[in-house]
Amino acid sequence: MQKPVIEVIRRRFSCRTYLDEPIDDQRQRRLTEFLSANSVGPLGTRARFALIAATSGDHEALRGLGTYGFIKGATGFVIGAAERSPKDLEDFGYLMEHAILFATDLGLGTCWLGGTFSRSRFAEKIKLRREEIAPAVTAVGRIAQGPQTRDWIRERARGTDRLPAEQLFFEQQFGGPLPAAAAGAYASPLEAVRWAPSASNKQPWRIVRIENAFHFHLARTPGYGKGSVLFYLMQFADLQRVDLGIAMCHFELTARESGLAGRWVVQDPNIAKPDDRTEYIVSWIG
Repeated sequence: MQKPVIEVIRRRFSCRTYLDEPIDDQRQRRLTEFLSANSVGPLGTRARFALIAATSGDHEALRGLGTYGFIKGATGFVIGAAERSPKDLEDFGYLMEHAILFATDLGLGTCWLGGTFSRSRFAEKIKLRREEIAPAVTAVGRIAQGPQTRDWIRERARGTDRLPAEQLFFEQQFGGPLPAAAAGAYASPLEAVRWAPSASNKQPWRIVRIENAFHFHLARTPGYGKGSVLFYLMQFADLQRVDLGIAMCHFELTARESGLAGRWVVQDPNIAKPDDRTEYIVSWIG
């Protein structure tokens, strides 16, 4: 990306209204090239992504899923498919968010659309295979600069729609907040996580630092996602696991740009959890 990652993260927002004009050829080419190379997640899942031009039928299909009629004028969609694996949803979230940040750096608007796409016309367009899942697509296009869009961006810039860091990041154990001053060089990667998008803005990530390791946990929202009757009936993907992948992407990209080396491992440190809705996902070892 041409701009600093943390700046791109701050500029990204859920764009719901687009200009009814196609993405220019140069940006289409650059985004397509990036998607072609963006094929393996940090936990080993193989995935593939494609940029497709939107049609009126696509917008009808989104409305048919129940919640996405508010997307207006998008001229393209990024569709993804990931091979089924133990960490497929986390890897999918990581890879799709990386693509979204790349599109943001190109000056394009995007909006995550999560739900149940494995049997949709979007699955048909990417020729979804039996061994793959398609938990989300992303609307993409040229941003319509109206008063509503500007007001939304200003509101988000004030940080009013994000939980405070002391509710998300902890030192040694849950319940002991990790102040930014104590986080040192990792204060910026943690702030990048705080700004990550999530399904219904639930912000389910919780991170506990022990020495040079940052242990990512999922704090499930009661009645939302896995275990929810609605999600079971609608056959939605476990979107809060996708959210953890998004958080991983923000953390790693910002850490690496800051010169902080590290790697992802799945090795549960068995930290005492605050409740039975909290589960371990992955660790960053610095």
